[in-house]
Amino acid sequence: MATGHLTPSEYIGHHLSFNQKVVGEGGFWVLNVDTLVMSALLGIVVFGLLWWVVRGATAGVPTKRQAFVELLVEFIDTQVKSIFHGNRHVFIAPLALTVFVWVLVMNAMDFLPIDIMANFVYANLGLHAWRSVPTSDINATFALALAVWFLMIFFSIKVKGLGGWIHELFCSPFGSNPLVWPANFAFNLIEYISKPLSHSLRLFGNMYAGEIIFLLLGMWAATGLAGTVFGALLGAGWAIFHILIVCLQAFIFMMLTVVYISMAHESH
Repeated sequence: MATGHLTPSEYIGHHLSFNQKVVGEGGFWVLNVDTLVMSALLGIVVFGLLWWVVRGATAGVPTKRQAFVELLVEFIDTQVKSIFHGNRHVFIAPLALTVFVWVLVMNAMDFLPIDIMANFVYANLGLHAWRSVPTSDINATFALALAVWFLMIFFSIKVKGLGGWIHELFCSPFGSNPLVWPANFAFNLIEYISKPLSHSLRLFGNMYAGEIIFLLLGMWAATGLAGTVFGALLGAGWAIFHILIVCLQAFIFMMLTVVYISMAHESH
């Protein structure tokens, strides 16, 4: 799509449109097909590559691929060890590795040139509306955060028992006096609601804002020679800075996942 014939709002609106499929009568459920496909495809590719490297690992001098994966695994394991003090290798450390790598590659799709992908890749596939960055969709980030939320509740009940979990809901942090049960429950309810909201919105907000800035810089680059020069310079600078954002947001999402599940193993 030629950017010169569009207003900024039309240009941004086009690139931020989802490829949607309506499911059920009366549009009961609308699926963002691009988010689902890109998330699944990236997961298959990146974890397939990790499986391929691990499958060929040797005890001798490691290859560059094996050394990179070993550094990644050791980095994640060190971070988990500093927070979670139980048996982290059974589930928590693999979960943290999965979350970090998957969110990282989904974030990294923001580096793809938007117009080139839209005009020369997706358009040739008959896709006139396709979002490359799954984590710029609030549905994706909230689904990830909600999965962590369910795991947090599951481990809390597993460790404390259903009765212990319910007792904690009503008897902490202000004590077990029946008069403070409503206050305890309200306090814990707010905590339970705020965790998936903050967990998802932090990732979504940063990635969505980054996508908007790339689009604005692309519009500026289409205004003429001066716009092309300054747009390219600022685009390169923002892309370099965005590398930090992409990695940092994946790291924060992973760390919060470990923190929430670690808190589920502890009693107030």
